[in-house]
Amino acid sequence: MELKGIYTALVTPFKDYRVDEKGLKRLIDFQLQEGVDGIVPCGTTGESATLSYEEHARVVELTIRYVNGAVPVIAGTGSNSTSEAIELTAGAKRLGADMCLLTTPYYNKPTQEGLYKHFKKIAEEVDIPLVLYNIPGRTGVNMVPETVARLAEIPNIVGIKEASGSLVQVAEIYRLTKGEFTILSGDDNLFLPMMSVGATGVISVLSNVLPKALKSLYKAFLEEKDIEKARDINAQLLPIMQAMFIETNPIPVKETLYYMGMIEKEFRLPLCPMSETNNKSLRNVIKDYGLLRRQ
Repeated sequence: MELKGIYTALVTPFKDYRVDEKGLKRLIDFQLQEGVDGIVPCGTTGESATLSYEEHARVVELTIRYVNGAVPVIAGTGSNSTSEAIELTAGAKRLGADMCLLTTPYYNKPTQEGLYKHFKKIAEEVDIPLVLYNIPGRTGVNMVPETVARLAEIPNIVGIKEASGSLVQVAEIYRLTKGEFTILSGDDNLFLPMMSVGATGVISVLSNVLPKALKSLYKAFLEEKDIEKARDINAQLLPIMQAMFIETNPIPVKETLYYMGMIEKEFRLPLCPMSETNNKSLRNVIKDYGLLRRQ
């Protein structure tokens, strides 16, 4: 299965401190109508760290049901415990996920050898395509290109979501893997430059709200080979890309979806609604994009 295009790092809607299953279906229907290439439930944007095991499985199960084979479902199953990651990954496979997304272990700060052994063990235990996820700003550990290249030799490790913020690192992964290992951007605001050094798609926060616009950016650069058009689309999207990170993700994107009339404004502690000042700034931005449906 070729990984390219726009994959939405789906938020998890809540209502009265429970997963809002109707809201989840509404979000997924919107994504499919807008032409995304895949859905990623229970990633960090989906507040996976605050979901119970039962909720995690339920969100994956419902996503697979609602998508109904239209696009691949890449279930987030990462953990800082290797055994827990194996359990979550095996569970996602049983439910019918097409692939799994595994973040580098957070807090315990393993060595590069520890990272290699962690992902190798998961790949050996669960026969499902795996996408690595490197986001040192959230986990406290950076998986270097040499480690990624070693892991790329394992048959069922098929790609990486790269969110280190380093274009040099992306280019080095591409060089070390001879362009044969899938690289997906983990930063919306670096999607365009990352495509220029080897990325073939993005696992996106912004595509929760503007999937069609991001798809047009992808098409302009990689399919139409129109660099000027891609540059212009990127410039048009830059203010809202930046607004999605005015506070900790997924707070701004969930607030935006609330103002679009898609979900309730509810988070799991320790995440909470954004400050009044930032909320006002966010509303001004989304109003400029015609997304403000309610006050």
